[in-house]
Order: sequence, then C-alpha cells, then structure tokens
Amino acid sequence: MRFEYLYPEVGNLYGDSYNFRFLGKCFPEAEIIETHLKQVPAFVSQNVDLIYLGASTEYGQEMIIEHLCPYRERLRELIESGTVFLCTGNALEIFCKRISDETKEIEALGLFDFEAKREMLNRYNSLFLGKMEGFEIVGFKSQFSHLYGDNSEEFMIKAEKGCGINRQTDLEGIRYKHFLGTYVLGPFLLLNPPFVRFLFRILGEPDRIPVFEKEAYEAYQVRLKEYHRPDIKMES
Repeated sequence: MRFEYLYPEVGNLYGDSYNFRFLGKCFPEAEIIETHLKQVPAFVSQNVDLIYLGASTEYGQEMIIEHLCPYRERLRELIESGTVFLCTGNALEIFCKRISDETKEIEALGLFDFEAKREMLNRYNSLFLGKMEGFEIVGFKSQFSHLYGDNSEEFMIKAEKGCGINRQTDLEGIRYKHFLGTYVLGPFLLLNPPFVRFLFRILGEPDRIPVFEKEAYEAYQVRLKEYHRPDIKMES
C-alpha cells in the first residue's frame, strides 16, 4: 500500500493532519509519502492507493492550485481509474472549476463542474450530522466558502442536521467513483469509525480497524447521542 499526503505544511487545519497519521497507524507496513510544496507529487510517476488533501487557508488553496495545475490531466486519469482520494474541508474546492469572492476569481483544477463562492466576512460554523451508506457521519464545519452546482448524482453524505455543500441543500460533498470530498472536519477519520471501515473496504483491505477501534466507537456513540438531542444548537 502507498498513501500520499499532499502539502501537509498548508493542508493541516482543524486537526486534519491526524487523518493521515491515523492511516499510518492502521497500516504500519504501508509506504507513507508526504509531498511538500515545490516537490513533484509521487502520483505523477508512481501508483498510489490513496491521496489525501486537508483543509487550508484561502491563500494555501491558491498555492496548492498553482502547484497541482501541471498535473491536472494525471489527476483526472487517477480519478477515472478509481484511485481513492480523500479531501476534507475546503480541499474539495481545489478540484472544482473556480473559486470566487468579491474581488477576484481563481481558476481551479476544473475536474468537477462546481464553483466555490467565498464570503470572507461571514464565516459559517456548524456541527454536522448526516448519513452515508447506511451509517451516520458526525463532525463540524468552519468555512468562509460554499460550493454551488448540481451534486444530486455525486453527493457524499445526506445531511440530517447542518447543511450540504451550501445552505440551500442537504446534499453534502462530492463522491465520484472513489473520489470522496467533504466540507466536514474533525479530524474526520477519528470521529467516524464506520466511515473508516468503508474506506478500508474500497481500498481492498479487511473490514476492521486495527488500532483504537473500541475507543473510536465509544467516542462516536457519545457524539451521536449528543447530536441527536432535539435541543442541540447546530449552528453558531
């Protein structure tokens, strides 16, 4: 197994780097690659089983787009061939058409037909509860931007509490083949052991979590109980 974490020095907000560290704990024999800015990504010349990209600042997004643009077609090829991608927070915007705010428009990788719109004076903060593949997803969101476009055939999670890719929809994230992108933060994997088992299945690995499974499920059940309370305030 070979896992690649793209640009950990910028894609590391909200504990997102622990998603990748957790994968390393689960697969101690795997080749773990951290690709930094100005390095050529491993996926360009090697087969990679999973590519991870975490949340970054808005300036960090722009640097990542600049560095990934030369490899746009290789990324398209990997997505179409079924390579597993996991993108958390605003990382999924990098793979869409563009990101715009009140003053500028940034062309992104253009691999999905969505547009992100930033509101830098209006941060959206929310707890999140949703369903995917018959199990529940928990986490939170903290973002200046929302995604716009039709993800009715490509959504990842159906929101039960909190919103989807924008405030007008309950369809969260992008799921296309094995590309999995969501605004939900966490760290996402540590908070959602049923999703971890799903991820392992699509990687062709045993349907179990080799480390911290008991503790992860105990914490997950506590959070589920809290999020299901009828009086809980989801948005701040």
